Amino acid sequence: MPAIVLIGAQWGDEGKGKATDLLAERIDYVVKFNGGNNAGHTVVIGDEKYALHLLPSGILTPGVTPVISNGVVIDISVLFAELDALNSRGIDTSKLRVSANAHVITDYHRTLDKVTERFLGKRQIGTTGRGIGPTYADKINRVGIRIQDIFDEGILRQKVEAALEIKNHLLAKIYNRRAISADAVIEELLSYRERLAPMVADTALELNQALEADKVVLFEGGQATMLDIDHGTYPFVTSSNATAGGASTGSGIGPNKIERVIAVIKAYTTRVGAGPFPTELFDEDGEYLRAKGFEFGTTTGRPRRCGWYDAPIARYTARINGVTDFVITKLDVLTGLEQIPVCVAYDVDGVRHDEVPVNQSDFHHAKPILEYFPGWTEDITGARTFSDLPKNAQDYVTALEAMSGARFSAIGVGPARDAIIVQHDLVG
Repeated sequence: MPAIVLIGAQWGDEGKGKATDLLAERIDYVVKFNGGNNAGHTVVIGDEKYALHLLPSGILTPGVTPVISNGVVIDISVLFAELDALNSRGIDTSKLRVSANAHVITDYHRTLDKVTERFLGKRQIGTTGRGIGPTYADKINRVGIRIQDIFDEGILRQKVEAALEIKNHLLAKIYNRRAISADAVIEELLSYRERLAPMVADTALELNQALEADKVVLFEGGQATMLDIDHGTYPFVTSSNATAGGASTGSGIGPNKIERVIAVIKAYTTRVGAGPFPTELFDEDGEYLRAKGFEFGTTTGRPRRCGWYDAPIARYTARINGVTDFVITKLDVLTGLEQIPVCVAYDVDGVRHDEVPVNQSDFHHAKPILEYFPGWTEDITGARTFSDLPKNAQDYVTALEAMSGARFSAIGVGPARDAIIVQHDLVG
């Protein structure tokens, strides 16, 4: 059975949790393959709302095996807190699998993340301060701590002491902070062993065996394409590969096993943190989208920057990821607008760009070239087929699909679990 990759098409917060939940009853495994607890999914089931940060959203569906694979960086205290919160609400989390090769976020990673960001001042990246970037940096520098190291106290001590030998000099001499005790870090990590042990596995082997056994495996990306470390708006990006290619390196399954790539995209655009955003709104329309769409970060609570739909970004996402299907979400948020602008190209110093400029400076100075579509006032949250939508909403979706580089296979029309129009089968 081919693998399915689900990624964000913009700067995150597109509603990937809702899309995963839509698929979950037909899949056997849901895999988080990148990122850490620096992003979140919100899933609404009936009257219950679940905010997930580190766990794959498939954990909410009985029978699905959730997996945190090797490409993820894990704050174990956050993992346990999230599991406890779900257990207290009657959710069975006993099937969770955690890669032995995943890297661990420690206290010194969190500390360095916060002090470094403050030190940058006006040049801040806009990180969440949760230690994600420093942990990935240690991974690349080959001084990281992996989940498996926690079960070998001698190896763990060697690695923590070696890492802190340099980092404590940095904290004390550059940032004027107190040194961090290696013993305290080691003691904390060792305290997790007993509870963690039953979850730890060779997840790459397990996932490949699942695919060979004709199981359906969904790979769920954290963050989104425009935050990818290689293909996003660098340096205002995350520290991992949030694109479809990251599903292979972040999980240990071959790229030839991926046959479907689903990209989730909002009917407008948002981003959190610093960086270029051509369609960003600073007026009452931006406030309207923020308020009606409740555009505040699931993990951070930060208000999101809001703007109109950006068709060049959609096409860029389709190319970079090999998108086969888009899921467009939050169409209902646009209800009530008299007209709805869409960015169809950019103006950069008087030159039209129909695609995302390769030069970051050009993209930073890009101004949107807008096309306008008539809005609608009818409530669409009860629509379950495309024909249920008002004519103007149908025309808007059809126009976006033609601009975006792949078919729109599902349309989100509200926050409820079943508030979605399915146009094409996303699994078969």
